[in-house]
Amino acid sequence: MIWLDLVAARADSHDPAVVTDDGVWSWHELLARAGGGVEFLDSVGAPVGAPVVALLTSRPMAFALTIAAAATDRGLAPLGPRLTLSELAPCVAALPGEVIVTEPELESLANEVAGLTGRRVAVLTDLPAAGWRELAPVGADRPAAILHTSGTTGLPKAVAYTEGKLVARVKVNAHLVALGPGAVYATASPFHHIAGLGMMFVALGAGAALRPIPRFDVAAWRALPDSGVTHALIVPTMIEMLLDAGEMHLPGLRVLQYGASSIHPDTLARAMKALPGVGFVNLFGQTEGSPITALTMADHELAAAGRPELLTSVGRAAPGVEVVIAEPDETGVGEIHARAEHLFRPDADGWLRTGDLGRLDADGYLYLVGRKGDKIIRGGENVYPLEVEHVLSSHPAVAEACVYGVPDRVYGEVVAATVVPAADVPLPPWDELRAYTRERLAGFKVPTRWEVATELPRNATGKVLRRALIQKAGGE
Repeated sequence: MIWLDLVAARADSHDPAVVTDDGVWSWHELLARAGGGVEFLDSVGAPVGAPVVALLTSRPMAFALTIAAAATDRGLAPLGPRLTLSELAPCVAALPGEVIVTEPELESLANEVAGLTGRRVAVLTDLPAAGWRELAPVGADRPAAILHTSGTTGLPKAVAYTEGKLVARVKVNAHLVALGPGAVYATASPFHHIAGLGMMFVALGAGAALRPIPRFDVAAWRALPDSGVTHALIVPTMIEMLLDAGEMHLPGLRVLQYGASSIHPDTLARAMKALPGVGFVNLFGQTEGSPITALTMADHELAAAGRPELLTSVGRAAPGVEVVIAEPDETGVGEIHARAEHLFRPDADGWLRTGDLGRLDADGYLYLVGRKGDKIIRGGENVYPLEVEHVLSSHPAVAEACVYGVPDRVYGEVVAATVVPAADVPLPPWDELRAYTRERLAGFKVPTRWEVATELPRNATGKVLRRALIQKAGGE
């Protein structure tokens, strides 16, 4: 069984497959347009056996082209249109192939990238409903698409999403979020992201309809009932936005999946009150493989019933996943390693070395403490930024914080923090924040250098650029 089989099996169905503000494509139309996608790729001379770079947004035609590319051994390799030329060009140059497919709004950017990498640009304006037809057999090891990591510590890495592993991922994800035929799955994540195209593979593979949200705001959420949305994926900051606007309620919603960060217990309590009967799920993973762990609907109910500490975890190992902490220190913290059938880029021994640091408690709940390269060593003591950030962000005057190490002649490194104030609570003096942190953490973990910022620097996928703050503070 391959992912393409899951989708092709519905070629004659007239049930919804993609729902947008402009209308509905049935499975029959989606697959017919994918047939048009095959003709398009043939017409622009995209070589079989090489990926097709894509600068596209989440539109029905992009999904149809994804299926067409997967069916003809030309898996799409989407990249973020918000990336700069200096970020895009190395990714494109590292891939085989000759063509960059884009849409009219992004043609100028595509031409600049093509000029730097020796590619040709093909503009996708429409795909005729040419009809679906069975093509040559596709192997389980063939890439259905190639996604790139966010590149927070260097050049983004290309990750092949192979057909067989995608089937395994669909099975695990669909089980955790109760996704299947008749469901409508909404996501505001961009097309090139694991939560965008990656979840397109999951939703369509599970037989659910996909509801892309081109740009998230309160108005976009308010319009979702017209699409019959039953499942939605958003980040905690979006939940805060909707709660503050009094717009959290969504008729028909059954499951709310969130990710990218943990959720504050107070926020969860407010969200559960606004969404009675809706299940909450947090999945932890990365582009190289997801999910690794899950904070399930039952876990969220436990948290709301009196175990709020669970919300600072990312749950327990997902079904079929083995999670271990490699070389833990005296506090139990070490690199998170995972092994499972649906992880796309394991090492030769089958283990995915995530680069994330964490610890497991006695019940198997995983608590993240940061990235491997982010660890601060202050006078021989290990400080994990995420642990300090959780404490600072729990202060009512702090909207978010980033903690990092800067060089020091005495201690080697000292702990620094950049704080974004909350909109409606005055930021207290630094001594008060120090005292607040010291009440909750050992003294060596308390920041000694502070700065305030209106926002944290982020890359095109929304991840905080800790390295930029280190460099600003005088680090390397």
